[in-house]
Amino acid sequence: MDFIVNLLGPGNTALANTLILYSFVIAAGIFIGKLKICGISLGVTFVLFVGIIMGQLGYIVDSDVLKFVREFGLIIFIFAIGLQVGPGFFSAFKTGGVRLNMLAMLGVALNVLVAVGIYLWQSGNTSMNVIVGIMSGAVTNTPGLAAAQQTVSDPDAVNTMSMGYAAAYPLGVVGIILSMLLIRKFFKIKVDNEIREIEEDREKSLLKPLIVTFKVSNKLIEGKDLAELHDIIQCNFVVSRLMKTDGRLVIPVSTTPLNQGDLMRIVLSSQDKHRFKAMIGPEVSMDWETESSNATGDVVSRRIVITKSEYNGVALGSLRLHNGYNLNATRVNRAGVDLLASAGLRLQMGDRITVVGKLDDINRLADKMGNSMKRLNQPNLITIFIGIMFGIILGSINLGFDLKLGLAGGPLVVAILLSRFGYKFRLVTYTSSSASLMLRELGICLFLASVGIAAGGNFYETVFNPTGAQWVLWGFLITFIPLMIVGIIARGVYKINYLTITGLLSGGYTDPPALAYAGGSTGSDTPAVAYSTVYPLTMFLRVVAAQVLILCTM
Repeated sequence: MDFIVNLLGPGNTALANTLILYSFVIAAGIFIGKLKICGISLGVTFVLFVGIIMGQLGYIVDSDVLKFVREFGLIIFIFAIGLQVGPGFFSAFKTGGVRLNMLAMLGVALNVLVAVGIYLWQSGNTSMNVIVGIMSGAVTNTPGLAAAQQTVSDPDAVNTMSMGYAAAYPLGVVGIILSMLLIRKFFKIKVDNEIREIEEDREKSLLKPLIVTFKVSNKLIEGKDLAELHDIIQCNFVVSRLMKTDGRLVIPVSTTPLNQGDLMRIVLSSQDKHRFKAMIGPEVSMDWETESSNATGDVVSRRIVITKSEYNGVALGSLRLHNGYNLNATRVNRAGVDLLASAGLRLQMGDRITVVGKLDDINRLADKMGNSMKRLNQPNLITIFIGIMFGIILGSINLGFDLKLGLAGGPLVVAILLSRFGYKFRLVTYTSSSASLMLRELGICLFLASVGIAAGGNFYETVFNPTGAQWVLWGFLITFIPLMIVGIIARGVYKINYLTITGLLSGGYTDPPALAYAGGSTGSDTPAVAYSTVYPLTMFLRVVAAQVLILCTM
């Protein structure tokens, strides 16, 4: 019995006790988080509250161990997010990222204004150390708290900031989620419609390939080859097959001539369809698979998966598919999205290339490029840990005035850059969706459990008294007022998609739990793209704001 009490009882910081405590907090938090209240579930966010309860009951973790687990969990979560949304980050920044970052900056400014307003209203009865701690907790920004604590040398001031942070943090998370729900309710938003709108916009922006068959009837292109047709129409397209008037099926090349009556199977962007109708002739219906099997040579269409790292980052045109294999590539599927197989498209591990030609030629190309799903199941841990290493180094660089990106901002920036440019260094950034989800969930659970256990020790004494209640109220005001203003402007003025707004609010508050809720409740990666778009700048501004407020009152 003593053995069980010693192993499961509070107050013991032995390794076995610590592992059991973390396992229980995470398992119980995830289980309770799946329960819906008024149709809403907090998901993994509930791990934080279970950690607070266990901390209040006297369960503790060695301070060094707790700090390591908290920071390592946050790094894993943020790095996985960066790898996932990196390519989308750059395209999003070109289309709407400037506006999103301006809105995020407005949110930071409003947070500071509300905090300073509370400080002035108290007329010196509350120190700026408390206000900064409350503000850091209200916007769930641990690096800002750490930066502010490094600015002061008084241990009492450091502890005061921590208490303010602990008091404001739980309602900081709840406030972000509550603002999402209120914005959704206020504007009568239907999530399904927002998801459909995102998908339609994504298809347009990615120029989703459309497969159409045209019959050549324009006398003006009689005898012209495909290279000349490209010059005339001046848009990206691929002619995968050509049925001549005598019944011959050919795999066309740039020098293949066109004649009236020829049938062309073309892969093109949907918005270019009218050009081809005007230039070539009418659209017709044809069963190409049946016609291909009846034709000489048995021309077929197959998908080949790139699973050899030497093709990571290689331009599609450099493969010389027609000259070397007598094949035509029509489209490339990447992460479930079809892309037009243009010559300049850079290939990545996990891409699926649709090629047309003889089966023997396709098999030769498949052997060359890997085409082994087993290889994709192997994790690319080298890239992950190289990225984390350089991310930590970047986050530790002093940017001036003792400002740093920190252990979260650095890995995020490096992950985004690796996901976009890693092929230039022969680094494979492909991660299966299940492996990426596992990394994200593991990281956020370790982070939330650590924060909850650390805050729970003095949570009751800090919060459940008149002063603590004031801190909680002030924190909620700092959290909620800017969120509603930014959310209303984003939706009411700029008509931004609701999924993007949830990512904007989560990233503007550098809040992984809120992002986890937004992604889980919508089932979309769009919030994560918006989150990563505003996160780097917001993180920097919040670290600066916390330090400046302390320096201004010293």
